[in-house]
Amino acid sequence: MNPGQWDTLTQVVSGKDVTPLPVAFVVDSPWLPGWHGVSALDYYSSEEIWFEANLRAIQSFPEVIFLPGFWAEYGMNTEPSAFGCKCTWRDDCLAYPEKMLYDAAQIDHLKIPNVRTDGLLPFVMQRLKHKQNLMERNGHFLKFAVSRGPLNIGSFLLGTTEFLLSLKTEPDRCHQLLRLVSDFILEWIGYQRECFPSMEGILLLDDIMGFLGEAEYQEFVVPYFQKIFRHFNAKINFLHNDASGLITAKYLKDMSVHLYNFSSDHGLEEMRELAGSEITLLGNLPPRDVLADGTPDQVRQAVERSLGPVKKKSRLIVSCGGGVPPGVSTQNIQACLEAVQHYSNGLGTRGMP
Repeated sequence: MNPGQWDTLTQVVSGKDVTPLPVAFVVDSPWLPGWHGVSALDYYSSEEIWFEANLRAIQSFPEVIFLPGFWAEYGMNTEPSAFGCKCTWRDDCLAYPEKMLYDAAQIDHLKIPNVRTDGLLPFVMQRLKHKQNLMERNGHFLKFAVSRGPLNIGSFLLGTTEFLLSLKTEPDRCHQLLRLVSDFILEWIGYQRECFPSMEGILLLDDIMGFLGEAEYQEFVVPYFQKIFRHFNAKINFLHNDASGLITAKYLKDMSVHLYNFSSDHGLEEMRELAGSEITLLGNLPPRDVLADGTPDQVRQAVERSLGPVKKKSRLIVSCGGGVPPGVSTQNIQACLEAVQHYSNGLGTRGMP
């Protein structure tokens, strides 16, 4: 992102009112290849295509803050690959790993990967290093170090169903796994920040937390996210969880989260009441049913439904409830921007052309 966009983010997170309301989207390989007219496999395998797609997006929508910005990722394979997961690749969909642990007892033999040498991690770093000068010549800088969260990575290693069952049947081993994965994330985030000192924020993505009850959340989520977010003293701690987020919202301050991207199933005022006044909310337009499958008019109506009940505009960034999904058109993003501009001018969105 460019310095002005980073300044906008830090202002909003600090509680300052920004007009018009900022619009930001989490974008990566589910959306960018199709929008850019290339296959997912071409996007993953070509530094040039990856860079061109990201650059075209930021130039097409200069009013949008794209998060984290020039995200060098390989679908869901990035972090699991470092542990040894088999990676699958297809032309037409998100890259995904196969689980590598077939019994919770195998956790005993798991080792922390070397973030400088293992799996796809060196490819992520080389991609960023190779294109850093071009990014900066276009006025954009790497501002977020990024990782999947500890429960998310644990579920890839063990299998989602098996991981969730093990939280009940093998809690000690699950803690062992989460400690190991959290230590890995600390090293991975630390290495990114070492290589790119411009990274002043941290983004963790973890939807698995949304499947836990409150007691399990307190035991298996809060302490590990506290450990990671409090370690770095970053200017912005950004959490993405677009599964159920009501429990998460209650613990964001305890977890040292500043910015939260959550499911469109939850309204902005509902989340504000649960999260408190100190958390910046990023949401909450329906990503698939409206932003991808809706018409521009339906996008405008969704903006009105989302923002209409909001009493205070501070610590609020308009987005969708999760990452931008496949199929979102240029026209629908423009409709969103127009509706937010209209709303920010105090006009609402009714009567828009």
